[in-house]
Amino acid sequence: MPYSDYKCFRFEFDSGVAFVSIDHPPINLLDEDLSQEFDKLGRELENDESIRVVVLQSALPDFFIAHSGLGRVGAASKTVSRTRSFRLTQSIGERFRNMPKVTIAKVEGRARGGGSEIALAMDMCFAALGKAIFSQPEVAVGLVPGGGSTQRLPRLIGRGRALEVLLGCNDFAAELAERYGYINRALPAHELTSFVENLAQRIASFPAHTIAHVKAAVDFGAFASMAEGLLVEAHESDLSVANEVTQARVREALKVGAETYEGELEMEFISRLSSIR
Repeated sequence: MPYSDYKCFRFEFDSGVAFVSIDHPPINLLDEDLSQEFDKLGRELENDESIRVVVLQSALPDFFIAHSGLGRVGAASKTVSRTRSFRLTQSIGERFRNMPKVTIAKVEGRARGGGSEIALAMDMCFAALGKAIFSQPEVAVGLVPGGGSTQRLPRLIGRGRALEVLLGCNDFAAELAERYGYINRALPAHELTSFVENLAQRIASFPAHTIAHVKAAVDFGAFASMAEGLLVEAHESDLSVANEVTQARVREALKVGAETYEGELEMEFISRLSSIR
């Protein structure tokens, strides 16, 4: 059966629109389980000719996707190959960007790290005022973001603001994210669902081949060098993971609250990390 055997997603379908809800409690951590299902989901949606619009949302009120799982850092190889290759989160994002249908992120909670990068990879992103939060906190624990944000953010918001997001590691509320161009729009929470649903249904009522052609033309203008940039990002991220300082900092982050529900709400554990000398 289509869209069966998923443990981390719920599905609803209506007139060419797939409403996909991430349901991987407690914080929708982008760990091995969720990552593998995301990869499978992207392949299935890409080949489903009955779907013209995908709306990605969360079943959890406080989290869209917390971030990528830090446990994988300790298990990573300390030797980095000179042969560059794409990372899984990059490939997931690129599949959603390249598929010949529209992808929309509806964010009502925290979208940090890999969660922010998944949202950035969607064709559009709409967020709830007073609830949605965006952030790239990787540098605080010694990591280079490896899911596309170093390439997508400069194209969306410019170099200076991209560096502010990536190096500052601060949370961006939906209102400021909209002002920067990080997302399409920030809407009152009670209006977000109806707005996204109406837009999705409107687009889904148009010819599927035309939607695909417009996406292809726009992507060539906006992302012609994306693949090369992602390979550079992946390599720099691998080098950071192999560094002993990063390895120690990730272990410390996990000890002081990273990947716990309370710790991830406001990410106060970052302030408890040892100062870098």
